[in-house]
Amino acid sequence: MATSTSGPHVLERARSLLGRVLHGHGVAVRITEVEAYGGVEDAASHAFTRTPRSEIMYGPPWRLYVYRSYGIHLCANVVTGPTEQAAAVLVRAGRVVQGIDLARSRRGDVPDVRLARGPGNLASALGLTMTDLGTDLLGEGPVRLGPAPAVTPPVSAGPRVGVSQEADRPWRLWVADDPTVSAYRRSPRAPL
Repeated sequence: MATSTSGPHVLERARSLLGRVLHGHGVAVRITEVEAYGGVEDAASHAFTRTPRSEIMYGPPWRLYVYRSYGIHLCANVVTGPTEQAAAVLVRAGRVVQGIDLARSRRGDVPDVRLARGPGNLASALGLTMTDLGTDLLGEGPVRLGPAPAVTPPVSAGPRVGVSQEADRPWRLWVADDPTVSAYRRSPRAPL
């Protein structure tokens, strides 16, 4: 793993998100998979080059960074800071623990274990939109993050999914043996 000032911090925050509940517009998802991005020190991060889209990542921590992936799906990230470092954690998968009927109506006819598997599916199950960008996740709004679990789940780590830069960093973390975790897919553009 590459060394950086943001690396240990963003990985610590990423690990702390596993097992927490992310609430969104009537649905709650227990987070089972995340992926860390080191901001200005990480070539795979949206914040590696500062743009209007990534500006939210340079602000205070615990804000929601929502972006459109492939022009279709929304993805949800937790900005972890520190401010100007622009580190963030992509929420990749989870288990719906509240509002399952609403999640089903948003996701269609898929098995419950797949309702929030994958970052686009998770954002869809939660009903996230671009208007949620910048939400304070520690607030009391319809999109918020619950407290840390009393017991830390067992965690596995591996390379990040679908990125062409820094693809081998083991910054994808997941709850070991959880069926809601998404499949690993290496980017065809990543060097071998």
